[in-house]
Amino acid sequence: MPGVARVQHALPPRSQQIVRVAANIVGAAGAAYFAYVTLSSYLHTHRPIGVLFFAQQAVVVVAYLVRRPASAVTVRFGDWLLAFGGTFSPVLLRPDGAHPQWGLSTGLALQLVGVLLALWSLATLGRSFGFAAADRGLVSRGPYAIVRHPVYAAYVLLLAGYLFQSISLRNALVALLAIGCDVGRIRAEERVLAQNPAYPAYRRRVRWRMLPGVW
Repeated sequence: MPGVARVQHALPPRSQQIVRVAANIVGAAGAAYFAYVTLSSYLHTHRPIGVLFFAQQAVVVVAYLVRRPASAVTVRFGDWLLAFGGTFSPVLLRPDGAHPQWGLSTGLALQLVGVLLALWSLATLGRSFGFAAADRGLVSRGPYAIVRHPVYAAYVLLLAGYLFQSISLRNALVALLAIGCDVGRIRAEERVLAQNPAYPAYRRRVRWRMLPGVW
């Protein structure tokens, strides 16, 4: 399939291992930085949800370190750009703008549901966790038996929660950028996973990508 590479024999085994370990360490280091930021925020605000945000990032750190090698991975530059955009664009969010009481309470509820869904999804994904579109084994249990991309659904909830709490044009544009990147990531991942013989049956069984009855 164009834009997808099988990776078992792309490099000598020793080189494959070095590249894989280096990539995992870089990813874990990035997630560790986000974990540090969320922990610092919690120590400053003492908001209980901060503990969950820290736990989410800690799970991502572990996931990078233990994830299994990919059997197929995208080689499209655009797919990697979408992964970077979806992952890092939320750092552009700012706690500015309007802070209506209804937005604070609604946003907190959305963030709570979002972070719990993210934790559940990441724990279920386990060693199949990835950054850019790749096939590290099909997961079809837990939240993946309800929608095909629950992690991205969780990210939408987290972004919406932040936007409700800090309503501004800047935050709305950043949220739209991040969500747009994640929609692109979904399409890239499904293109790669289409090579997996088990994926067509899974896609028929679990019809919806992020929100049952909608998409």
